[in-house]
Amino acid sequence: MKWILATVGLLVVGLIFQLQYLVYAMYALLGILLLNRFFTRQWTEKITVQRHAAGEVFELGASCEFTLTVTNQGALPVPWLLLEDALATDALAESPRRLEVAGARLKLVRLARNESTTLAYQVTFRQRGYYQFGPLLLETGDVFGLHRRFQVAGEPAFALVLPKVLPVQGYNLASRRPFGAIRVTHRLFEDPTRLAGVRPYQPGDPLNRVHWRATARSGALHSRVFETSRITGATFLLDFHATSFAGAHGRLSGELAITTVASLANAVFITGQQIGCLTNGRDAADRIREEGWQAQYLNRTEAQQRARTPQTNDRLQPVRVPNGRGLDKMRQILETLARLESTDGLNFSELIATAGSQIAHDATVIAVLGQVTPESALALGQLTHQGYLVTAIVVAFDAEPIPDWAQPPEWANLLLAQGIDFRLVNSEEAISHLCTEALIH
Repeated sequence: MKWILATVGLLVVGLIFQLQYLVYAMYALLGILLLNRFFTRQWTEKITVQRHAAGEVFELGASCEFTLTVTNQGALPVPWLLLEDALATDALAESPRRLEVAGARLKLVRLARNESTTLAYQVTFRQRGYYQFGPLLLETGDVFGLHRRFQVAGEPAFALVLPKVLPVQGYNLASRRPFGAIRVTHRLFEDPTRLAGVRPYQPGDPLNRVHWRATARSGALHSRVFETSRITGATFLLDFHATSFAGAHGRLSGELAITTVASLANAVFITGQQIGCLTNGRDAADRIREEGWQAQYLNRTEAQQRARTPQTNDRLQPVRVPNGRGLDKMRQILETLARLESTDGLNFSELIATAGSQIAHDATVIAVLGQVTPESALALGQLTHQGYLVTAIVVAFDAEPIPDWAQPPEWANLLLAQGIDFRLVNSEEAISHLCTEALIH
């Protein structure tokens, strides 16, 4: 557009001062510019892209090949066409890299009429996540370099990489199982489906407790006594706020927290008990649906910036996987953890205040935190006062183990003041040995 404006300006000057040669030259240049814009529009609008990806869900360390077939279906040849498949730059820039790419995502081609070309590359997934590949960025222009046109083509592909699941060692299903049926003495949790026995009627017993057969047999009123309910399984509260995993090892600690939840959830799943998850992170699929991918770009820099993961994320709605049993529920939790991104929205105490009513009462609450603040410790303490069984797991990559419990660190004192049992995870090895000591007492 700037070339056209400059040409029109010089043409006006030539007409005012009657500079015939300048007028002729500007007429010719203006005609060339308009033709170039017409041809470049025709070239890009006749380009079709077909994408093929070998799979959608992957394990850590797996590889996937992406192939794009670009075809010129127009009546005119394309003198030059630059192809670049979009990929989030932060996935390649971080150390260690989340993705490793083999092959060229960038290619310069010339396409004759009805001619096709192929762009192929292979990606190895080094970390869990929800990755978008594409759309394909097309760039073309006239042979003089006076006008360029950018356009996106071809729907993107998405790859879901599941988090690492470590075997949890050292527990025995019969005696020291880390998660299990725990008898609760509070009558609020009595289970009317489990008859414990019969006792003489006491004033205040409701009529639905009267055992009529025993009453008829003995001639005196008797009431049924029920077993207290059993707490089975676990609900995981994952704090994935950006401030919880800050610092030099923040990203590694965040990934360690994801691995912790995935591994412990798998341990509960193996025992056939219920599992659920609640977090203040953000689902990457929701972000992509909100942002969309179709766009027209003025230049390549703008297109590349759009491909980057946003730095701010102020989601105010928790991500929740309701409690349940079975392989489908475990798969749902793993896929949710795979897509989870840190957020600048709800902190941990706000998460409990917002969604605390959605936490199942018949499951142990296992809170996985990057750091313990007075507010988060108080929020967990309130859960215990409401009758929940709460255990906290503090995740800090490469942190020093706590040598002397006679002088515990500040975060431990905060949890102890609320009567909350806790563990420290500073490595993947620590996850595997979490259950050598029962998490539930």
